[in-house]
Amino acid sequence: MATQVLNFVRAQPAAAAAMVIAVVGVAAILAVYYFQFVLGYPPCPLCLEQRFAYYFAIPLSAMVLLGISVGSSRKVLLLAFLAITIAMLWNAGLGAYHSGVEWHWWPGPQDCSGATPNFSAGGSLLDQINRTRVVRCDEAAWRFLGLSLAGYNVLVSLGLAAVAGAAALATFKDKSRA
Repeated sequence: MATQVLNFVRAQPAAAAAMVIAVVGVAAILAVYYFQFVLGYPPCPLCLEQRFAYYFAIPLSAMVLLGISVGSSRKVLLLAFLAITIAMLWNAGLGAYHSGVEWHWWPGPQDCSGATPNFSAGGSLLDQINRTRVVRCDEAAWRFLGLSLAGYNVLVSLGLAAVAGAAALATFKDKSRA
């Protein structure tokens, strides 16, 4: 089995990279949805912003797989992998910034707050304000081995950027495609 996987990676590095990006990206998004909807950790605005790179990279990697299967040009595949690399490097930087905000190394954005309740509804305004839960960007809701979810996002994003960058290099060197 392992030799078959290695042979596939050697024979089709772009396809293997696209599969890795798609599978790891979906796993990362499912993990944050699990933390949000099952464990009850609401995301802050920076957490939500860090998901955008995955929302971009997952479908683009699926389109790369489709492009490989229909014989897309080397330039198209190269541009797609470069776009994924840039998006994931940007996301790693955003995750590092968020981690620094959580560790209080620098100030975070001023808009890190929860959803605003409907204060025009009936009932006591003071009770509604007191029930409002503010999700702060500078407080890590969960840590494992000293890293928050933003810290793990840095590691995953850097890994996916490396995979996409390596695939871009392999695609650039592949002279079999026009």
